[in-house]
Amino acid sequence: MSNFRTESDSMGTLDVPANALYKAQTQRAINNFTISNLTMPQQFIIALAYIKQAAALTNLKLGHLDKTKANAIEHACQEIIDGKHYEHFPVDIFQTGSGTSSNMNANEVIASLASKHANQPIHPNDDVNMGQSSNDVIPTAIALSSAISVDKKLLPALANLADALEQKKADIGHIVKTGRTHLMDAMPVTFEQTLSAWQSQVKHAASGIEHALIRVCELAQGGTAVGTGINADPQFATLFAKQLSEKVGINFIPSDNFFYNIGSQDAIVALSGQLKVYAVAQMKIANDLRWMNSGPLAGLGEIELEALQPGSSIMPGKVNPVIPEAAAMASAQVIGNDATITVAGQAGNFELNVMLPVIAYNILQSTEILANSAQALADKAIASFKVNQAQIDKALTKNPILVTALNPVIGYEKAAKIAKQAYQQAKPIIDIAEQETDLSRSELEALLNPAKLTQGGLM
Repeated sequence: MSNFRTESDSMGTLDVPANALYKAQTQRAINNFTISNLTMPQQFIIALAYIKQAAALTNLKLGHLDKTKANAIEHACQEIIDGKHYEHFPVDIFQTGSGTSSNMNANEVIASLASKHANQPIHPNDDVNMGQSSNDVIPTAIALSSAISVDKKLLPALANLADALEQKKADIGHIVKTGRTHLMDAMPVTFEQTLSAWQSQVKHAASGIEHALIRVCELAQGGTAVGTGINADPQFATLFAKQLSEKVGINFIPSDNFFYNIGSQDAIVALSGQLKVYAVAQMKIANDLRWMNSGPLAGLGEIELEALQPGSSIMPGKVNPVIPEAAAMASAQVIGNDATITVAGQAGNFELNVMLPVIAYNILQSTEILANSAQALADKAIASFKVNQAQIDKALTKNPILVTALNPVIGYEKAAKIAKQAYQQAKPIIDIAEQETDLSRSELEALLNPAKLTQGGLM
C-alpha cells in the first residue's frame, strides 16, 4: 500500500501523504516553504476554525449553503477548536505574504473532515471558503486570535499581578527602606510607595492594551479580495460578526472600512505597541527585584526571593533570581517582536499587507509569553519574597542623604558638609548632625525620622 495519494488543484496533480487531511494546495506550500520549521501557532489555527464555522452558519442563514454541508463544516471546525488535528497544519510561517497557504490549509482540512461527516463531497473553496478570501480571512484570524489571547489570558494575568502587588502592599507596605536614584542612595521610601509604582505601571499598561483591543475587534471579514466585498452577500459581514461574537464570547463588529483592515495592520501595530509598554514595565519591575535581592552579602540584600532551583553548576549553595530573569527575557523578546511587527505593518502595497503570517506569529508569541511571565512574576516572585529587615535598617541609619531633611533648617552647604563627613566616617547622619549643629538630639530625631521623610512636604 502506497504512503501517498494523488491530489489535484488548478495547477495540476501531486502526491500527498495518504493519511493527511490536507490536499494539493497545502502540499505545494510544504514543498515551497522550507524556511524555518516554525508553523502557525495553534491559537491562530483555532481562530481560522472559528472563522470557517461562523462563515458556514452565516451562509446557511443567508440561504447560500445547504444545511447538511453547513452542519458538517460546523462539526469539523469544532473538532479543530477543541484542539484536534493540529498536526495537519504544517505550513511554515514564512510563506506567501497574504497567508493564502494557511487559509487553504484550513479550507482543505475542514473540507476533508466535513466530507466524512456529511458523507458527501465538500469543496475547500466553493463551500468552506464561500464568501471569503484569504485577504480578509487572515487579517480576521490575526485579530480574532489576538483578541482571544489578550482577553482570556493576558489581561487576567495582569490583573493577577496587580492583585499580588496590592496584597504585598498590605503585608509589607509600612516598612521604610532606602530610596535610590542613579543606583545611589536617596531619600527613604516605603515598600508601599515602591510597590504602588509597579502596580501603576501594570494597570496603566493593561488599560492601554484594553483600549487598543477596541480597534482589533473591528473585523476585515466581508471585505473579501480587496475590500469591495466581491462574492460576499451584503449582509454577510454583519451576520458573521454576530455569529463569531456568540461563539467566542467577545464582541466583534464589522469594520467601517474594509480597505483599511485589508491594506494595513495598523490596529495590530497599535496593540503590539501597548504590549511593548507592558514589556518595558515588566523589565523594570524584574530588574528592581534583582537589584533588591542582590547579594546576599555583597549586594543590597533588601529582600530574599523564593529559592526555586540551584543557581550554579559549580558554586554550591548559590541561588539566583530566576523568575525575574525569565520575565526580563520575555520582555526583551516582546520588544523585538514589536520591531518585527512595525516593519511588517508598513509592508502593505495598495490593497493588501503582504507580511500577515509573520505579524500573526509575533503578536501571538508576545501575548502568550507576557501572560505567562506576568503570572510567574506574581506567583513566584512578588507573592513570595521576604524582607530582610536587618539589612534595610542598617543601610537606612547610615544613609547620608537623610540630611536633605535639614536643608530648610541649616542650609544646603552645611547639610552637604555633614553628609560628606558622615559618609567618610561611616557614622549615622544623626551623630554628625548633633556634633555640627545647634539642634538637639530630640529635634534631630524628629527631623530625620525615615518614616516621616517618606511623607514629603516641609519638615
